[in-house]
Amino acid sequence: MNINDEFVVKIEKLSSLGTGIAKIDGQVVFVENACPEDEIKIKITKVNKNFSNAKVIEIITPSPHRIKPFCPMQNVCGSCQLQFIDYDYQLVLKKQIVEDAMRTIGHIDIPVNNPIPSPEIKEFRHKIQCPVSQTKVSKKILAGYYKPKSHEIVNIKYCPIQPEICDKVIDFIRNKAPEFSITGYNEHKHSGDLKHIVIRSSADNGKLLVTLVINNTKVSEKFSQLAKAIYNTFDNVSGVCINFNNKKTNVILGEKTQCLCGEDFIYEKILDKTFKIGASTFFQINPKSAENIFKYVKTEIAKEENPTVLDAYAGIATFGITVSEITQTVVSVEENKESIEKAKEVLELNGIKNVELHTADTTKYLKSIKKKFDITILDPPRKGCTAEALDEALKHTKKKIIYVSCNPATLARDLKYLCEKGCTIESIQPFDMFCHTYHIENVAIINL
Repeated sequence: MNINDEFVVKIEKLSSLGTGIAKIDGQVVFVENACPEDEIKIKITKVNKNFSNAKVIEIITPSPHRIKPFCPMQNVCGSCQLQFIDYDYQLVLKKQIVEDAMRTIGHIDIPVNNPIPSPEIKEFRHKIQCPVSQTKVSKKILAGYYKPKSHEIVNIKYCPIQPEICDKVIDFIRNKAPEFSITGYNEHKHSGDLKHIVIRSSADNGKLLVTLVINNTKVSEKFSQLAKAIYNTFDNVSGVCINFNNKKTNVILGEKTQCLCGEDFIYEKILDKTFKIGASTFFQINPKSAENIFKYVKTEIAKEENPTVLDAYAGIATFGITVSEITQTVVSVEENKESIEKAKEVLELNGIKNVELHTADTTKYLKSIKKKFDITILDPPRKGCTAEALDEALKHTKKKIIYVSCNPATLARDLKYLCEKGCTIESIQPFDMFCHTYHIENVAIINL
């Protein structure tokens, strides 16, 4: 098998990264934009020792689950890899991804529940992060999303997975910036002014917080003028901030943010609790699907009478806050100081008295205490937990661990470790937070 060779294949299944899998003479071939049951002609684009990559050049017999994407840019934008597959079947495939991870990585033989679908599959995304660049000749500002596996920006005027008002704000910035002599960022030369447009949108009240990420350490007059123009043009915009990030890095937000107009937060509601979301606050991008997760976790905790709860990797303590009324006490631990400060405001806003907040690394905090909790909630980043963190969680938990994960692979790895330590997995419940992508959120209930 060589690069540019062409073959007719049938797609057998979906990989954990959302590519179709076919086999040629026993070798695995990963095919982009392919759906299980597709019969297609492919061209080999890369050959490795154990697998190859390919692209579709002709669909001979389409899968019965293949549909026309509702976004005309789906094929060139890297955000919605699975939008050409009908939504119900997307959920089937995501369940298979979780099952495969549990079997091959975790060596865990437990049924995975059917995923809970997202309440919305359009306009569900309430955190938008658009990279910005500029064309060489016409100096036109580009803002959108990257093409798959590249840093080439697709200039997107309409994105159906985010609220329509966000498209309008981004287009306004794209057209208005040159009037104030603001340039787009050049990643190769590390030059230009505007690196990213970040928008937080409230699913509860439709308000927006707009943050302009700039390649500088201070605010210039031209950005002050642009901020005022955005704020004065859009009634939905609660505030406009500047984030300073002059480092040559793929990290979007720098450490410092300054509010130029209005307020530096928006309000969001989850269950019956009100939250304040800032420019760099971690909060789920799909609030209505997140609400299903919080409801599920709350129901699980309610099975214990008046329990004590540890809320680890807490962010702005969303789990701790949403379950506080059915617990004796909640201890929320988060190492990001800004998130804890926001959590303090939220506790006061909701009149909650039984949630303790600690700014600390979870492992270090647990090593510093002797207290045990009835239930521990673990909600780590994609990399999962360290073995040390899991050991400490076991040491400080009496009855059960509720593990919330956005990465089936690291979840499977960590569940395997917990099983080796004598735990039993009661259930694994997927939730579709990231429609039309291969990503899937999971909640595992672990009994000690």
